[in-house]
Amino acid sequence: MTRMSLSTTSENGRTTPDGGQPQGRFDIAPYLKPGARIAPVHATARGALFADDCLNVLPRLVDSCVDTVFADPPFNLGKEYGARTDDLLSDDAYLAWCRRWLDECVRVLKPGGSIFVYNLPRWNILLGSHLTELGLTFRHWIAVEMSASLPIAGRLHPSHYSLLYYSKGKPSTFRRIRTPVQTCRHCGGEVKDYGGHRRALHPNGITLKDVWTDIPPVRHRKFKSGQRKANALSTKILDRVIEMSTVPGDLVLDPFGGSGTTFRVCEDRHRHWIGVEIDYAPQIVERLETNEIHPHRNEDAVED
Repeated sequence: MTRMSLSTTSENGRTTPDGGQPQGRFDIAPYLKPGARIAPVHATARGALFADDCLNVLPRLVDSCVDTVFADPPFNLGKEYGARTDDLLSDDAYLAWCRRWLDECVRVLKPGGSIFVYNLPRWNILLGSHLTELGLTFRHWIAVEMSASLPIAGRLHPSHYSLLYYSKGKPSTFRRIRTPVQTCRHCGGEVKDYGGHRRALHPNGITLKDVWTDIPPVRHRKFKSGQRKANALSTKILDRVIEMSTVPGDLVLDPFGGSGTTFRVCEDRHRHWIGVEIDYAPQIVERLETNEIHPHRNEDAVED
C-alpha cells in the first residue's frame, strides 16, 4: 500500500529512479498503421501529442494497443473552445459523432483494458448503452460531485458529472484505492459515524466509492493555463483513473487533450501516453515543458 507519490518504477525492463525519465523520446511508430501519414507535434520520453482532430488520428492507430482510454469530449453545450471545435450540434449529430470516436477507442483498446468517459449524465446514459452494444463490460457509473452549477427551473439541481467506467472483458488491472477517513477541519474529529466498527477499518482509509465528493474545482491560475478559458479537470480525477486501471509503463490514450491534465498525470505516474488535441496543443506543450501548473493535493492510498 502506497500513498499517491512518485516512486521507483520499472518501464519496459528499464529501471526509472524517482522522478527520472526513460531514455530518448517516445516512439510512436509501433502504434501507427503502415503508411499512416501523421506525426506528433510534440513528444516526451513517455508520450506523444497530436495537434489534430481525433477522428483523423484514431483510425491510424493499430488495433489493441492501449491499456486505458480516458475521454472528456465537449458536452455539446455551445461553449467557446478553439476555432476548430464545434460544440453546438443537433442531438442526433452529437451522438453520431460520439459513437464514431468511441468505436475507434474500443478498437484500439487491449483485451482487459479499461475505458472512462467523462460527460453529462444525459449523454453518458446513451454512450454507455453504445459501449454495452459493442460488447464491453460495465464496471461503474461514477458520480463526480460539482458545486458550481446553478439551479434550473422545473428540474432538480444538477450536482454531478458522470464518469463511465467500462472494460474490454475482465479488467487486466484493477488496483484498490483508499481514501482517508474524513475529519472536521475545525475540531479535527471524524465526521462519519462507523456504527461502532471504527477499529475494523483499514489503517489507510476507506475503499474508494463510486460517488466522488472530494474533487476540488480548477479555478486558481496555479492549476490551469491562462491561455485556455474552458474548464479544466482536476489532476485528482486522473490520478484515480490512472492508478486504478494501469501500472507503471502501461499506455494511456486521451483523444480530447484539453488542458493536458491526463498527460501531466501520466508523466508524474510513469505511464506512457498518446494524446490528441485539436485546438490547444501549444498550451499542453507548455504545461508539459514548464511544470508551472500545479497538481491538486491527493492523499489517496493505492494498493500495489
